[in-house]
Amino acid sequence: MKILVINGPNINFLGIREKNVYGTQSYDDLLNMIAQKGREENCTIEVFQSNHEGAIIDRIQDSYYDGTEGIVINPGAYTHYSYAIRDALASVAVPKVEIHISNIMEREDFRKVSVTAPACDKQIFGEGLNGYLMAIDHVLSMRQG
Repeated sequence: MKILVINGPNINFLGIREKNVYGTQSYDDLLNMIAQKGREENCTIEVFQSNHEGAIIDRIQDSYYDGTEGIVINPGAYTHYSYAIRDALASVAVPKVEIHISNIMEREDFRKVSVTAPACDKQIFGEGLNGYLMAIDHVLSMRQG
């Protein structure tokens, strides 16, 4: 199985930005966790990160053609207003899980609204980096179930 993990703006600054919110683990730590999960599950997991909305949309669209069988996405701040990313997600018919490291329901009001989640099968938040592993498990279970 081929899974695509997409990280939006500022996710590459894990361990640098707002450690009290996002923790002290680095982006490399996240990449290593995901790579280990791929080895354990015997699946291919590609990670893509961009701070640019159009690049994220392009990558989602490319997934339609490249054999991607599931998507895990942390849209970052685009979660709250990118109807363009939402529409791109809706256009690919594979299992999709939206992930947020922090508990968005306990933060600022604007973070509680996701325009991208309705285009996904599940939303996971507040589980730290482990949420990515949970999201991958969910995608795997959807393809096997």
